[in-house]
Amino acid sequence: MNWAALSTTEPDLAGTVERRFGAFTHHVLATLRKDGSPRTCGIEVRFLGGELWLGMMPDSLKALDLRRDPRFALQANPGAGTDMGGGDVRISGRAVEVGDGDPAKAVYVKEVEPPEPFHLFRTELTEVTRTYVEDDTYLVVQVWKPGVPVRTLKRT
Repeated sequence: MNWAALSTTEPDLAGTVERRFGAFTHHVLATLRKDGSPRTCGIEVRFLGGELWLGMMPDSLKALDLRRDPRFALQANPGAGTDMGGGDVRISGRAVEVGDGDPAKAVYVKEVEPPEPFHLFRTELTEVTRTYVEDDTYLVVQVWKPGVPVRTLKRT
């Protein structure tokens, strides 16, 4: 499932997630190293043309990790202090590299104008999670997985 599919089936959650990622430029990407241990790196992301895109410097460790094992987790920058307006937002999935000859990469280059050369990955979503506090009383967790409506859990 791509970003457009989430936006169509769960537009409220998708809109909240996009706003959280749009509030700051830099976020945190987790990938898997050769030995299976986690690696976290800063990253900028783009929502463009119904896709969530991950762009990276050439031969960066995170790009090499994703080429070897496409699984990733992405967390929106929570911002300064403890405000976390919009909640804590995380996305998990698989990253698929888009090659230089792919028309989608040309569209991305035209829109974003990234420094070249670079790696570009399109994401396939496996889970989107939003955690926030409601009425200073409840911890609310919303979880979306492909093919399943958003599940909402509340705890005091």
